[in-house]
Amino acid sequence: MTKIKQNLVPPHKREAMFFQPEKGKVRCLLCPHYCLIEKGHVGFCGVRQCSESEEGQLKLFTLNYGEITSVSLDPVRKKPLYHFYPDGNILSIGTFGCNFKCSFCQNYSISQYRPESQYVSAVEMAGLSLKNDNSIGLAFTYNEPSIWYEYVYDVSKEIKKRNNEHKVVLVTNGYINEEPLKLLLPFVDAMNVDLKGDEEFYKSICLGKMAPVINTIRTAYKEGCHVEVTTLLIPGENNSHTTLELLGDFLASVNKDIVLHLSRFFPRYKLNRPMTDIEDMKKAYEQLKEKLNNVYVGNVSDQEKAYIMGTAFM
Repeated sequence: MTKIKQNLVPPHKREAMFFQPEKGKVRCLLCPHYCLIEKGHVGFCGVRQCSESEEGQLKLFTLNYGEITSVSLDPVRKKPLYHFYPDGNILSIGTFGCNFKCSFCQNYSISQYRPESQYVSAVEMAGLSLKNDNSIGLAFTYNEPSIWYEYVYDVSKEIKKRNNEHKVVLVTNGYINEEPLKLLLPFVDAMNVDLKGDEEFYKSICLGKMAPVINTIRTAYKEGCHVEVTTLLIPGENNSHTTLELLGDFLASVNKDIVLHLSRFFPRYKLNRPMTDIEDMKKAYEQLKEKLNNVYVGNVSDQEKAYIMGTAFM
């Protein structure tokens, strides 16, 4: 992932697509936080601001439209997507901001802070992606793409207008309302959605709710989008037998063939605790393999993976 260095102040504010005026403020309708934002202030995600339009009306504007903080040509497997062009590469871009506050965030430097960025228009970004012969398409990733909604929508729509076979991928926490999700899904080919834990985990660790994420997974799958799911196993937080039973039962109710990636936790950002024990990884894998047909493990060595999954080490 390459960090881009340029402007610190976004020059291209863009009117948001999902909001409504309310009592001298604006209500953001993009995600389940439903932030009620005063003039000059931003919502929970840090990138949607209540400001006056040129006509003097209070509206919601995005501060990260077209602002690229990170870009890389990644293996599709790194997203991770194992059942969607797994041998290909995909151009991957990110911006800044997030609508969760996870204490273990891997990319906290762009999700929780305002890094340097470079503006690239939607038309230009679509063109750059389409011209890349070494890539199957474009992935919106690194930070949370749903709070980059207007840009993701414009770029994806432009890509599909020019070449419907060029792939669009989201790597997302799934915390988005159903109306904007359904508007975007016709332009999205695949998603990897984080399913982080039970309701208490979402409430205490992410400062969000579980139900909207479940709805995103179910809706995207129903609408024909390829969906894979990732759960980062954090000792003492979301790796209990009860929690894994809950997650496994839900995913099996969507489809027993849905792909689940179990990822090993390492200390990161504000959460300083021991890494996930390999024996705990093995127990979780065996428990969920009884419910789902496609379970994989990540953030482990090849030898550890072979031990956990009961396969030969090559």
